[in-house]
Amino acid sequence: MTTQTVRPIYSILLVIADSIAIFLAFAGAYYLRQTIGWPHPLQNSIPFSTYTGLIGVQIISLVLVLSLRRQYNIPRAVSRIDQIYAVIQSVTIGILLALGLFTLMFKNTDWEVDFPRAMIAYNWILTVVLLMGVRFVYQRVREWAQARGWGQDRLLLVGSNDVARIILQRILWSPQLGYRVVGVVTADSHLEEMLDVPVLGAPEMLPQLIEEYQIDEVIIAMPEQGHRAAMEVISYCERGRVSIKVFPDVFQFVASQTTVDDLGGLPLLAVRDFAMRGYALILKRLMDIAGAAFGLIFLSPLFMFVAAAVKFESPGPVFFVQERMGLDGKPFKMIKFRSMRTDAEKHGPGWTIDDDPRQTRLGRFLRRVDVDELPQLVNVLIGEMSLVGPRPEQPYYVEQFRETVPRYMERHREKAGMTGWAQVNGLRGDTSIVERTKYDIWYTENWSIWLDIKIILRTVWQAVGALWRRARS
Repeated sequence: MTTQTVRPIYSILLVIADSIAIFLAFAGAYYLRQTIGWPHPLQNSIPFSTYTGLIGVQIISLVLVLSLRRQYNIPRAVSRIDQIYAVIQSVTIGILLALGLFTLMFKNTDWEVDFPRAMIAYNWILTVVLLMGVRFVYQRVREWAQARGWGQDRLLLVGSNDVARIILQRILWSPQLGYRVVGVVTADSHLEEMLDVPVLGAPEMLPQLIEEYQIDEVIIAMPEQGHRAAMEVISYCERGRVSIKVFPDVFQFVASQTTVDDLGGLPLLAVRDFAMRGYALILKRLMDIAGAAFGLIFLSPLFMFVAAAVKFESPGPVFFVQERMGLDGKPFKMIKFRSMRTDAEKHGPGWTIDDDPRQTRLGRFLRRVDVDELPQLVNVLIGEMSLVGPRPEQPYYVEQFRETVPRYMERHREKAGMTGWAQVNGLRGDTSIVERTKYDIWYTENWSIWLDIKIILRTVWQAVGALWRRARS
C-alpha cells in the first residue's frame, strides 16, 4: 500500500489515540486535584461523572484545533521541536475554547459545574505530555512500517547533478521517510545509474514511466537548467496523477524571501532584509553570554577529561587554534580540541573529509559527536562567535568560495556560530558549499530566538544520538 492509501488510516488512528489521551489527561488532572491540597484543600468532592459534558466538549475542541494546526497530516520529516510548539499552542487554545463553549452551552443548567483553577493547570500539563507521547509513538510506528515497505511512495528523481545526488543519497539513507526510489530520469544519455539506482530514460519519457511504474511522486532536481527546463518537466508530469516537488535554484531561493516595501507610494520588492538588528541583536547576545557561561561551567568536568585524553593519546597541544573568517569578513582565532596530528597542515590547508587519515583515533570520535567544538564557547563568551550562526571557514577557502558561490559573502553579515541551520539539516563536513550557503542565508533572513533554541536543541539531540549509536556499535 502507498502512503496515499494508508494516510487516512494513520489520521483516523491518530484522532482516536488523541481522544483517549485527552480523556486520560482530564482524569489524571481530576485525580491530582482530589489528592493534592494545592492551592488549598477541596471543601466538597465533585464526582468525576459530573465532568462528562466538559470532557466531551474538550475532546471535540482539541481535535478541531489540532486538525486546523495540521497535526493529523504530519509530514515525513518533522521536527520534534516544531511538534512540541504546535501541540502547546493547540492545547492552550483548545482548553480555553472548551471552557468558553462549555460555559456558554451549559450555564444555569444541570450540567453546569465548577472547574478548579489548579485542575485546569494539571489538565494542561498532562494533555501536552500525553499528546506528545502519542505523536512520538505514532512517528516511531510509521517509520518502522515505512522502513519495511508499508505505505511507501514510489519515487522518480529528475536530474543527474550534484544536487540530485545529494537528494538521492539522503533518501537512500533515510528509509523511514517512506520513499521507494524507482529510478532516475535524466537527459544525460551516457549515465546508466546513479548511486546504484537505474536511469530509466529522458524527461520526455516521464508520462510513460509514471504510468508503467505507478509513480506517486516526482522530485525535480535540476536547478542549473533554469525555469524553462523545470516547467517543461512539470508539464510532462501533469499528465499523470503524481505529486511534484521542485528543488529551487538560487533565484527561486532569493525570491522566496521577498517582501513588499513602500517608497512614497511606489512598491519595492525587498529581496534581502536581515532579521538580526536593533533589539534582536541584544537578545541574541544576551542568549550567547548566558549559554556560553552555563556551558563552560556545567561542562568543565568534561573539558578536563577530554583535555587529558587528547594529551595522553598523542604528543602536541590540547587545543587547536586556527584563523577563521567571522563577522564582516574579519578574521579571528577559533579554538577547538585537537583532533588531528600536529603535522596535519604541513602542506597547507586541507579540507576535512570523513575518515580523514590525518585524524587521531580519539579525534575521529570527538568530531563525530561534536565534542571537539566545545572550546568555542570561549569564542562565544568574548563575542567573536555566537551559539548559532553560519559555520566559519578559513580565509583560504573564503577567497575561493566568494568567486564561485552566489551570495556567499552574505553569510559574513552575522557572527559565525558553533552550530547552524545547515548543520542540523545534515550539511556538515564534506558537503555542497552551495547548499550550505542557501541554508545559512535563509537563517539570517528568518532569524528568531525560537529558531536559535530549536537549532541548539536539535544539535544536542543529534550529538546524543551519534554518541548512542557509537556506544552500541
